[in-house]
Amino acid sequence: MPGQAGPSAAIEIAPGAYVLPGVIALTDKQNAGQISNSGFIIGRDGVAVIDTGGSPAIGRKLRAAIRALTSKPILYVIFTHGHPDHILGAAAFVEDRPQFVGHRALPAAMAAHADDYLNAARNLLGEQEFAGTRIVPPTLLVDGETQIDLGNRRLKLESWPSGHTNADITITDEASGALFLGDLLFSGHIPALDGKLTGWLDNLQKLKQRQAKRAVPGHGPASVAWPEAAEAEEAYLRRLRDDVGEALREGRTIREAAGSAAATERGKWRLFDDFNPRNATAAYHELEWQ
Repeated sequence: MPGQAGPSAAIEIAPGAYVLPGVIALTDKQNAGQISNSGFIIGRDGVAVIDTGGSPAIGRKLRAAIRALTSKPILYVIFTHGHPDHILGAAAFVEDRPQFVGHRALPAAMAAHADDYLNAARNLLGEQEFAGTRIVPPTLLVDGETQIDLGNRRLKLESWPSGHTNADITITDEASGALFLGDLLFSGHIPALDGKLTGWLDNLQKLKQRQAKRAVPGHGPASVAWPEAAEAEEAYLRRLRDDVGEALREGRTIREAAGSAAATERGKWRLFDDFNPRNATAAYHELEWQ
C-alpha cells in the first residue's frame, strides 16, 4: 500500500513510485552518505531511478531495493542536481547501462567540483565506504522540458533557472501525480543555498502552482503534501533575503550578516548552524550587486 515500508526498505508513496529515505545528518561513516532521499518509479517496460545517494554502498542499497520489487531493466538514472549526496551512488548502476540524465548545466558543474567532492567523500566516508566512488556524468541532458516513457508511464523532466544550484531539475510522474523536487524542497533539514536565492524563491512560486498529489523533498520525509510543504522553506528563504538585505543597507560586513541573518529561524530547522552561515554568505554576495 502507498506510504508503507516493505521488505525492500523503500516506501511506496504512490502506486509504483518509491522513496528510499535518507537521514537528516551530515555525511559520516555511520550513514555512508544516505542523507538525501532517493527514489524510483516502475513502469511497464522498466525503471527510472531518481538520485543515487552519497556513496556506492548506498547506490547498491537502492539497487537492491529496486530488485526486491522488480526485475525490469533500469532504463534511466536521473540526477536532480549535482551535489555529492545525490550523485555518488551512481557507480552502482553503471553495469545496468541506463541513460544518466541531468540538467544541461550538470556536466560542467560535475567537472568543476569533482576533485573536491571526491576528496571530501574519501575523508568523510573512510576508504571502505569510498571504494569504487566515481563521478558519472549525464548522457541525456534536460534543457527546458523532456519527456521519458517507462512504458505507459510518462515522466516529465523540467530544468530550472539557478536556485538551490545552477543545475536543478524536477520530475513529475504523470501516472501517480508524484512530484520529485530534489533539493528545491527541504523539509526539516535547513535549506542549503548553492545557487541564487532570488531564483530559488521565483522557482518556488512557479512550482507551487503545480498540481501534485504528493511531493518528494530532497531532504526530509519520504513525501509531503504539496504545495503546503513549501511554506516553511519559503518563509526561511524570505527571512534570509530580508535580513541580508537589511545588513547590506546598514553597511554591516559579510561576517556580521552570516552571524545574524535568519537567526529567528534557528529553532525551526535541523542542522541550522551547519548551513545558515554559508547561506547568508552566499546571499550577501548575490544581493550586494542588486
